[in-house]
Amino acid sequence: MSAAALAVPVAAQWKPRVNPWLIAATVALAAFMEVLDTSIANVALPHIAGNLGASTDQGTWVLTSYLVSNAIVLPVGAWASSVIGRKKFFLSCITLFTVASFLCGISPSLPILLVARVIQGVGGGGLQPMAQAIMADSFEEKKRGQAFALYGLVAVLAPSIGPTIGGWITDNYSWRWIFYINIPVGLLAFFLVTRFVDDPPWINANFKNIRNLDYIGLGLLTVAMGGMQIFLDKGEENAWFASNFIRTFFVLFVTGMGGLIWWELRIKNPIMNLRLFRFRNFAICCFLMTLVGGVLNAGTVLQPQFLQQLLGYTATVAGEALTAGGVALVVMMPLAGIFTSKFAARNLAAAGFTFFALAFYYTSTHLTLDMSFGFASWVRVLQMIPIPFCFISITNAAYLGLPKEASNQVSGLINFVRNVGGSIFIAITGAVVTNRDLYHQARLQEGMDPGNPIFQQQVQGIAQALHQTGPGSMADATQLAQASVYNQLNQQAAAQGYQDIYRLLAWMSVFMILCAFLLSKNRPGEGAPKGEAIH
Repeated sequence: MSAAALAVPVAAQWKPRVNPWLIAATVALAAFMEVLDTSIANVALPHIAGNLGASTDQGTWVLTSYLVSNAIVLPVGAWASSVIGRKKFFLSCITLFTVASFLCGISPSLPILLVARVIQGVGGGGLQPMAQAIMADSFEEKKRGQAFALYGLVAVLAPSIGPTIGGWITDNYSWRWIFYINIPVGLLAFFLVTRFVDDPPWINANFKNIRNLDYIGLGLLTVAMGGMQIFLDKGEENAWFASNFIRTFFVLFVTGMGGLIWWELRIKNPIMNLRLFRFRNFAICCFLMTLVGGVLNAGTVLQPQFLQQLLGYTATVAGEALTAGGVALVVMMPLAGIFTSKFAARNLAAAGFTFFALAFYYTSTHLTLDMSFGFASWVRVLQMIPIPFCFISITNAAYLGLPKEASNQVSGLINFVRNVGGSIFIAITGAVVTNRDLYHQARLQEGMDPGNPIFQQQVQGIAQALHQTGPGSMADATQLAQASVYNQLNQQAAAQGYQDIYRLLAWMSVFMILCAFLLSKNRPGEGAPKGEAIH
């Protein structure tokens, strides 16, 4: 029998030489290190900027530079694996990320730190999709859901606890240690991957494939992602389209993305295999994962922001309020993984989105200025419970009906759209909160008319109390009372702005419920039904 004839059975029967769970834990460790770094630096930005002699606005480039380079590399894994093999590419990413983390920690100036962050983002961009692809190939289809539960725990828990860890390290040691802690983790991950991970036979690495790199596609992807990230990150502080700077990057984003889609659908070896979107189930999964990534990241930013701006929490305490949500994830992820073998993916996703809608609506009705720390933690738990069911079911369903050779591209695209969704939603929700805050301020200020008896009664009551306890005149006390009422009004308007965005997220979750039922009716623990497979 020919080698070609034997290739298919050998590939079909291939199994990893070690327990798949050892492989899953190994690659999850590397992915956790990378995902944690996307959020751990958030609360340390003022310290970084101050220590390096930069402004707060300049300090935000520490985040933007990482996210841009990270997003560009996410879809490159499939090509890189075809050149040097998936294992070698994964090890290269771990090495690059670890070395760049050391360079970040010793950076003496902001420009050097930004260069190091770009290198770190390049290394980190290959860790998430390759970890997910390795898990997908190491487990048979009926057990993938449980494996993806571990990956989901990494992808969801890490950004949730990142601000807490970053705040604690910055407050108690130095911001440089948020980068140094990656070094021992990276060394351990490198050692474990070397010992446990192997490439499956269908990954035919050949260095000659380096000539197949889609250079034009990579260039267009760089323009599109760079334009999008800078447009979203800097838009609000530059008044969006009122700024020529922002308009320029928006044009780069639109033209780059349009050119990328046009080019990728026409060449033989695209850097992003957009032809996978002709498979309905995969396309729907990508759309839903964009929304899941958006909701997850928006919620992770909105609640600490509310607690710090309106309730006066420190960054560390605000991060601690999210900790209970992380505990809920640890409990729910394994359950969701088990449920994937008992319930169809679309039913699990629909159930998760239903809980999302209820949790966000409940949050919108109970988000007040007198909210306690305990209640803030409880609200976070409610928001975290549905994530495992949505994340794992959608991730699992994305591979259904697609060949194993497509695993690298599938994982790259799924992680790419999740990160893009997170960036978009963070920017949109921030803008909506600001706009709704201004709207509610205008509405509430209508009641501050001097002829309004309720307003006058409130001012007089505060003024009399101030006059009795302070040395100033009644006129001074009245001015202070008016300022106090105005400050309360602004806080109330801001709180209502947050209530509005959570209400909007609730309605969006209702829309996601309907979209979930567009997924194929796969049997639990099995592949795609007949007719859904790739052809």
